[in-house]
Amino acid sequence: MDLNLLRTFVAVYESRSLTAAAVRLYVTQPAVSQALTRMRRQWDDPLFHRAGRSMEPTAAAHAIYPAFRDALMTIDRALDAVHSFNPASSDRRFTVAMSELGEIGYFPALFAAVRAAAPGIGIDVISLDLEQLPDWLTRGTVDLAVTSLPISGAFEHQVLKSERYAVLMGEDHPLAAPPLTLEDYLKTDHAVVAGDSGRPALDAALRRLGAPVHPAVSVRHFASLPPLLSAPNHLIATVPASIARGWAETWPVVLRDLPFELPGVEISLLKRTTSQHTAALDWFHGTVLHALRGDPGEFSSIGARKPLDSRS
Repeated sequence: MDLNLLRTFVAVYESRSLTAAAVRLYVTQPAVSQALTRMRRQWDDPLFHRAGRSMEPTAAAHAIYPAFRDALMTIDRALDAVHSFNPASSDRRFTVAMSELGEIGYFPALFAAVRAAAPGIGIDVISLDLEQLPDWLTRGTVDLAVTSLPISGAFEHQVLKSERYAVLMGEDHPLAAPPLTLEDYLKTDHAVVAGDSGRPALDAALRRLGAPVHPAVSVRHFASLPPLLSAPNHLIATVPASIARGWAETWPVVLRDLPFELPGVEISLLKRTTSQHTAALDWFHGTVLHALRGDPGEFSSIGARKPLDSRS
């Protein structure tokens, strides 16, 4: 087996594109097409068929891909042991998928750790899309992802932290004085963030209690909550406790424990499965994992109020 054919097969499988595979392999598209023709003859299988603008694998291609990918990664790691990746001189770019909260709370620590060891490396953050994420990690569209929800696929992942939820409300809310009872929690008006990735776990817990919450307000961004809760709207919001604590330092809001049991939501770091640039990915993954594992996140800046002008 020609090793170049192996690399071409894996690149086409992961990118689903002859053009993208050529870019990844630093060859021309006709060279990829010729290699694909040789593979088809050698294995007596079409391997890929065109579906619109995508090259979709056949059953045979699906069957042989895992072994070929693992073989390439083993070879590349052996080569990397001789010609190791040097982050200090690298100008590579990495892509990370994160939610709004992840970008605000965790990205500064992530970037600081990477920049300290590799000043020339760039990082692109893209919005987390849970439906697209398995495909992104499989094709190498993103290198890493930070998410609190499980996704389909056998991706390497490590738990960064377990986040509990708390109830947040204005200091003048009628329920601000503890304790907060389940009855009071259910009968008051709620504000929710539509994109909160931990919301499904909370909704599931309420359904088990037979007491689903129908929110009075649904907003798109967490930054909308502090001014909304501070106003005399008599709203409450159930949010990650680390965010609630940060806001309580800068806004006239208080946090209370949930009046029912809700297991902590696990936030995990996921790693792509594609075989390209294995040493660089291993370094980036290890650096990010070390920087974020157990990190509480810094969320007080979300919607932080500007200090009053002393001249006014």
